[in-house]
Amino acid sequence: MNTIYLIRHGKTEANEHHLYCGSSNLPLSDGGMAALGKKRYDISAERFLTSGMLRTEQTLRLLFGDVAHETDSRFREVDFGDFELHSYEELKDDPAYQAWITGDNESNIPPNGESGAQMTRRVLEAFRELAERGETCVLIAHGGVIAAIMANLFPSEEKNRYQWQPKPGEGYALSSDGYRYLSGE
Repeated sequence: MNTIYLIRHGKTEANEHHLYCGSSNLPLSDGGMAALGKKRYDISAERFLTSGMLRTEQTLRLLFGDVAHETDSRFREVDFGDFELHSYEELKDDPAYQAWITGDNESNIPPNGESGAQMTRRVLEAFRELAERGETCVLIAHGGVIAAIMANLFPSEEKNRYQWQPKPGEGYALSSDGYRYLSGE
């Protein structure tokens, strides 16, 4: 496998306000754009790819300029359904929310959304296809997407989704030797 770079999009207002945000097509916040402007990645790739969401498109342009790229919606974040763009504080007394976060919240499906397991299946299918191409690739995606890929590739590390999730504008370089963290510094 040639190197595949997995980079999380920059911060949005939803990130800054701790809102569930997956399927909402939000732009980067002013602070998110400013932070990405300070990042530097010296990467040459045969292929650039995003999830097609506005925040991933903006991140790609800010980090790599106006490069030709493709989109694949299978790399979109989990759909939080009725909980989209709401915070824990707003939802904590909602019985449907409590049912979702209680127990196996990887399998639990939020109303009108998808489970973490459903998202992981679609992401891993797309990632397998990407890896089989054997190209050096930069994928600008979402924290949950990147975490799902990393947890699947490195199960012996026994990290959960939140431990694998990179900071906005950061990510991982994957190769046959394993991985290294990318901070853009």
